[in-house]
Amino acid sequence: MAVSMYPISVPVFIKHLNGLSGCLKKAQAHYAEKKFDEASLMSQRFFPDMFTFARQVQSVSDHAKGCAALLAGIEAPKYEDNEKSLADLIARVEKTIEFLRSVKPAQIDGTEEKAITIKMRDRELNMKGIELLLNRSMPNFYFHATTAYDILRHNGVEVAQRDFMGAA
Repeated sequence: MAVSMYPISVPVFIKHLNGLSGCLKKAQAHYAEKKFDEASLMSQRFFPDMFTFARQVQSVSDHAKGCAALLAGIEAPKYEDNEKSLADLIARVEKTIEFLRSVKPAQIDGTEEKAITIKMRDRELNMKGIELLLNRSMPNFYFHATTAYDILRHNGVEVAQRDFMGAA
């Protein structure tokens, strides 16, 4: 049985972005209740060479919208990466979900063999659509989502696997 590209991409991104949004809202409530400074969370990282919490969330958004846009052959929305609060991060995630909902199955299905070029600072990556999704975008998406989740847990936010998993 063949698998179509749309159901294994956009709805999966949306489901987990919803989970991330819920986790961010729990963090917002936790920090408000405890009267903690959100700025301390925004700059939190596990090790000096790792991305900050804010950058982890930005990366989740970037991988989801970037993959969908590359597969669909459309321009991904550009965000300034200037989020300073949990409310800003929630808004970013919700904008990303809105964008993903605008992408239609017909734009993504059939892109398994589509030639994709990703321009990096010092090189270009060339791959097929299925490779982009399964070997680059999804692993990066989950890596940054998991790291953001773990930073929340490390900072006392009561989130669980069901929060991480999100709703469809």
